[in-house]
Amino acid sequence: MVSDKNKGALLDWATRWRIIMGVARGLLYLHQDSRLRIIHRDLKAGNVLLDNSMNPKISDFGLAHIFPGDEIEGKTRRVVGT
Repeated sequence: MVSDKNKGALLDWATRWRIIMGVARGLLYLHQDSRLRIIHRDLKAGNVLLDNSMNPKISDFGLAHIFPGDEIEGKTRRVVGT
C-alpha cells in the first residue's frame, strides 16, 4: 500500500487494519453485492488508492471481468494481470 519504505513507518497497525478491511469490503461488494459481479483480476498494492482519511479505493479496472448477476463462476483461458 505504501511504496516508500520511509512513509510506511507512518502507518500504525490500526490504520493498516482499516485499510485491509476496506479493501476486503470493496471486493465483497464487487463479487457479491453489486448488480453485476465484477472480478478485478489485477488487484495489487499499486491499484489501491488512499484518500486523505486513509480510506482505500480500488482502482484500475482495465483487466476486470464482468459476470451477469445470476452467474457465479466462469472460466478463462488467458493469463492476465502482473
